[in-house]
Amino acid sequence: MRKLILIALAVISLQVNAQEKSNPVQTLFQNEYVKDLLKFGTVYGAVNGGTSLSDRDVYSVTDGLETSVIETPYDYSVLFGIRKIKRYGYEPKEAFKRGTESSFSDAATIGRWTNKIEFLFQGEYKRQQGETYVDQHHFIRYVSSDGCDDGLHYNTLSKCLNHYIVKLEYLEDGFADIKYFEASQRFTYIHPKYPSITFNFGAAQRLAEPYGYDPLEEWVLSNNNLHYTFLAIQEGYTMEFDGQGGVEYLDPSGNSVATSPEVWEAVVIPTVISDYTEKKRSELKNTIQHSFVVGFDYYKYEKKSWLHAWGNVMPWHYDAGDEFSYHKYNEGQWLDYSAGIVYGHWYNKNLGIFIEGTYNKYWNREWHGFSAGINYRVF
Repeated sequence: MRKLILIALAVISLQVNAQEKSNPVQTLFQNEYVKDLLKFGTVYGAVNGGTSLSDRDVYSVTDGLETSVIETPYDYSVLFGIRKIKRYGYEPKEAFKRGTESSFSDAATIGRWTNKIEFLFQGEYKRQQGETYVDQHHFIRYVSSDGCDDGLHYNTLSKCLNHYIVKLEYLEDGFADIKYFEASQRFTYIHPKYPSITFNFGAAQRLAEPYGYDPLEEWVLSNNNLHYTFLAIQEGYTMEFDGQGGVEYLDPSGNSVATSPEVWEAVVIPTVISDYTEKKRSELKNTIQHSFVVGFDYYKYEKKSWLHAWGNVMPWHYDAGDEFSYHKYNEGQWLDYSAGIVYGHWYNKNLGIFIEGTYNKYWNREWHGFSAGINYRVF
């Protein structure tokens, strides 16, 4: 995605410089195409923070009563982004973009603009409960709607081929441990009697690590136990015996990490396994997955009631026969899908409810978010 952005900006810059030799940056933003592309866009950055888990006292009586304190550093996030997405009717106009908002509608397949490029580029580095993560969400979306006002009929099929969606997306959710690049090309269909709902179908290509790969498979014994001691030795851990039944376990740097089998198995081995699996996964190259995708998008807004829902299903995936293909891990085809909903309703001037959320399942990995509640206005 970064390469695509750099290439696009470089091409635009070269075209502009060829037409007018002046300040490159000034000329770039004076270009009519660039001005139209960035019009109504927002560049934003924010730093957010707060208190994390409270300190916790830990007691030990091994060598008399000892007390230690486990401290969790404060939570924070540093966020930067640029976006050009037309707001839906139910979305409030914000004075500032802080990055703490739950923009569930960003995951929708179709935006409110047609024949215009919409985009989102957002990156966030954050620390949560003492763990650091990187979250990224970038996409470029173009929705064409030319020539399909009369519905999809045989005599208008040639015109309706101009009714399509093209989307490039990169998502990294550090907390859910999911990261992939996706490109999709879809035809869309809107029935003239039901303009609120749009159906789409097409192809999707996803580039990601081979999630079906299990680094520990070769270390599993016939009784389904793990040969963790040999694994630790291969990773550089050693054991020293004192000849009197005692043993000391050393890490690859020679530091003592345990003096009993109980601590070795309960504390050190989980770290060894975690480090090993992460290392082996990082050594593999990303694989590309071609899939058939079908979906829908429904949007209807009124001042007192609105519903926005969308869903995508990938029921079939091309099997290229790769060594780490997810087909081998799953022993055949599988179902990937994503969905979202934003619903709100005011029963009267005082009472209203709302339900918002998204749910995703790719390669048997799930990540989701939701918000629901009730509001009562007191006059």
